[in-house]
Amino acid sequence: MAATLPASYTPPADLLKGRHILITGAGDGLGRVTALACAQHGATVILLGRTIRKLEAVYDQIGAAGGSAAIYPLNLAGATWADYFELASTIEREFGGLDGLLHCAAHFKAFTPLYDVEPKEWVESLQVNLTAAYSLTRHCLPLLSKAADASIVFTSDRSGREPRPFAGIYGIAKAGVEQMAQMWASELQSSPKLRINSYNPGPLRTELRLKGYPGELIEESPLPETATPALLWLLGPDSRGVSGQRL
Repeated sequence: MAATLPASYTPPADLLKGRHILITGAGDGLGRVTALACAQHGATVILLGRTIRKLEAVYDQIGAAGGSAAIYPLNLAGATWADYFELASTIEREFGGLDGLLHCAAHFKAFTPLYDVEPKEWVESLQVNLTAAYSLTRHCLPLLSKAADASIVFTSDRSGREPRPFAGIYGIAKAGVEQMAQMWASELQSSPKLRINSYNPGPLRTELRLKGYPGELIEESPLPETATPALLWLLGPDSRGVSGQRL
């Protein structure tokens, strides 16, 4: 049965109390504001991203508000299987477990015809948008499976849900993410304590949006904060029983 997001959701202050949540792309855009929101609602947030300066800014903002966070710099474009193993091992050693994983990291340069996609862009986009999402989930899955209530959320995009001209390798990678999320949710449906969903927040006022629509008035797009209630619902206990959904 298809599920829908709550039309109006107000998360309780202690929604994520005691939980450890890993967020990729946490230095900017949707990843950043969701990390701040998760910390505000009680989670210890593990901030994963490429740019240390941006991660430190989010870390400082969380700390100033009385929240808890940790920084884990990692360039997903060059990360290896061993890097993901070390990440999962570090989380287990330092935090004892993991209760949530939110994939917000994305690699996108511009819309382009498939014929014009450069080999380097093809490889990097697949690596960051699809391979990294798989590899990170694969290594964190044992930790998430041990949690009393865990959630994995793959951030999606319109390009991943319908074939669109000029979406290029970004659209192909996002379509792969959608299929992967569905497959994993189906394979793990016997584990009711773990749910896996994809979420398309729609157009947001982010640098990623500006790359694709440079002529658009970015001020007309909603702020990324408008998507955080839905992500808090997906990451928190109120979405128990909802898995395998494209929301």
